[in-house]
Amino acid sequence: MITTEYGKQNIFPQETQPIVMTNNSKAVSLMNDAEELNGRLAMIGFVAAIGSYIITGQIIPGIF
Repeated sequence: MITTEYGKQNIFPQETQPIVMTNNSKAVSLMNDAEELNGRLAMIGFVAAIGSYIITGQIIPGIF
């Protein structure tokens, strides 16, 4: 083990090499599609929440 200048022991003194991932894999494409869908649904939900607040005047209609 290596001790740092502050007296702490560093059990991982060597940095590991980064792994380069290619963007050509199918999994990366599916993750991008899922992220786009999630963002679009979040925007639709936000607009629906604002619309329900404008129409009813309640934050969550029927509860608050």
